[in-house]
Amino acid sequence: MEKQSKIYVAGHRGLAGSAIVRMLESLGYENIVKRASSELDLRKQSDVETFFEEEKLEYVFLAAAKVGGIMANATYPGQFLYENMMIQSNVIEASRQYGVKKLLFLGSTCIYPKLAPQPLKEEYLLTGELEPTNEPYALAKIAGIKMCNAYNKEYGTNFISVMPTNLYGPNDNFDLETSHVLPALMRKIHEAKVNERPTVTVWGSGNPLREFLHVNDLAAACVFLMERYEAEHIGEFVNIGTGEEISIRGLAELLCDVIGFEGNLVFDASKPDGTPRKVTDVTRLKELGWQANEPLNVGIVQTYQWYVENVVKQ
Repeated sequence: MEKQSKIYVAGHRGLAGSAIVRMLESLGYENIVKRASSELDLRKQSDVETFFEEEKLEYVFLAAAKVGGIMANATYPGQFLYENMMIQSNVIEASRQYGVKKLLFLGSTCIYPKLAPQPLKEEYLLTGELEPTNEPYALAKIAGIKMCNAYNKEYGTNFISVMPTNLYGPNDNFDLETSHVLPALMRKIHEAKVNERPTVTVWGSGNPLREFLHVNDLAAACVFLMERYEAEHIGEFVNIGTGEEISIRGLAELLCDVIGFEGNLVFDASKPDGTPRKVTDVTRLKELGWQANEPLNVGIVQTYQWYVENVVKQ
């Protein structure tokens, strides 16, 4: 990519997309195209094709998606499957049709089988059954990976796919019904502290192990790969993560320390745990020359400060 290249970041207001925009701007990229969902509905094929035809885009970061935690996935499985399939299919096809030089598709490590060996290697894709609580989202993302790969083979496109682990950071979703575990716990613990409640209830046993990646690290990895590597060098897709894990109980305790909540944590084992363990193998990414830099405890402090200043004070 050149500094003047016309770059479209789909989903620029979301957690991942906004971080990619910040990273591109910090590196001196000046021609970044953004469209809010109110201006461009990526679920509508004709609208997407008109947009690509008019803008003559060179590079695309496909970070737009319908996302959420266990509750959201369980409540809206049809929406998660339909909307993600439509968004990614329309953008990928329009990128092919209108000559985009390179596209980066963002998926998720939920694509892996529920009981896949750990840590998760790229070759474990489609080797077992998916975790039922996020199967629709995972199926959509798997289809996106396969679509990029199929287009590369059939049309000679240069579309690459990355699978980030659990993300957190500025512009995260803190809605208790639709958010992921880290921002949901951050909000619950903060509100318990402010309202002087004695306990905070955490879904599940607290035993599942999870990996968390600061969204600034994700953005750095995505731009790094777009600048330096072609699809043929990356393979079908590459994991983006830290390779480090923490239990949900440990995460909740860390959040209590950062927020200053001195009450008790209550774990509701009647609620689903999801996948027992999920940590990525980041060997391929390290071999390409990149690794994460933000320690979890430091990233949580920064994210909590952003939450207080931008969400609580609104």
